[in-house]
Amino acid sequence: MTQMTRRSALQLSVASLAAALPGRAFAQAVPMRIGYVPVIGASALFVLEGAGWAREAGLDLKLTRFDSGPAAIQALGSGTLDALAIGIAPVAVARAKGLDVKVVSAAGTGGSAFVASGALSAHFAAANGDQAKALAAFRAATGRKAKLATLPPGGVPTVALSHWLFKLGKVDPADVEIVQMGIDAVQQAMLAGSADGGTVLEPSATIVTLRNPALKRIATAQQMFPEIPGVVMAVTGAFEKAQPAAVEKFVGLVIRATDLIVNSPKDAAPHVLKALGAGIVDEATMTAALSSPAAGYVSDPRTIVGPTEAMLAYQVELKDFPTAPPVAGLFDAQFWERASKAR
Repeated sequence: MTQMTRRSALQLSVASLAAALPGRAFAQAVPMRIGYVPVIGASALFVLEGAGWAREAGLDLKLTRFDSGPAAIQALGSGTLDALAIGIAPVAVARAKGLDVKVVSAAGTGGSAFVASGALSAHFAAANGDQAKALAAFRAATGRKAKLATLPPGGVPTVALSHWLFKLGKVDPADVEIVQMGIDAVQQAMLAGSADGGTVLEPSATIVTLRNPALKRIATAQQMFPEIPGVVMAVTGAFEKAQPAAVEKFVGLVIRATDLIVNSPKDAAPHVLKALGAGIVDEATMTAALSSPAAGYVSDPRTIVGPTEAMLAYQVELKDFPTAPPVAGLFDAQFWERASKAR
């Protein structure tokens, strides 16, 4: 009898195991190409990927970073992405223009805060937080408009700032100069003192106030625009039809990651830190940013339908688009409902 070699024995063992567990032990992971914008509202994505949950669930995530929502939408339209973790407005506009994409999960609400320099914050304190009085007093004292930094048109922080200043605060436009720039540039402008105030995204809002205690948080995005939505998880119609089980698994992981962020931000922080602040901040700072009142975390897409409609309607006033993109058909809650019941 020919002696069995170690290699042939191993091959036989593998073959036997594969036969005993068909479709499970050796099932190929489902590739899922996800574009994201590096903001704290997308933390659930960073957690479920960084913690290894996606791999355990049979999902092979390929993450691509984008500097803005419109850039991510362009990639989605070209067919190079299956899903997105970006702000709700670009997704709504893209769908209105004919791109087959739906929101399957919420992720973050708000996500930014209005931060003021020492000089401007003093006027807010003297005016008991009244936006119009504070900014008018600043102009009277300095002889110039307050320079406020924010993101380009359409961004949630930009919409929130405008709503807070002009809709809620009745600020005289002559008292402010709004300068639009990138996410990192806003943080740099605040630290360099080249802006008197700005809508700063987390974790930058936590970072700048820790590095320069003279900078003060004046209002959160939720205070500037109540219930304002932020980041959502959206998938293409093609991927949803081809891989419905993968979508449900993904949404289930978003729910799990959201729970971890809300209930144990310290445990979520290392994964978010790797995506947003590696080499820039430490885990304690990222934990503080995740716990900041400037950002909220929800997974149920049904909770942001009304706020999304309100935000899009206001963006028409801002002339971000001529008519509000329809909300009907934008949200697909079936995967969240099934995933939440299966937990």
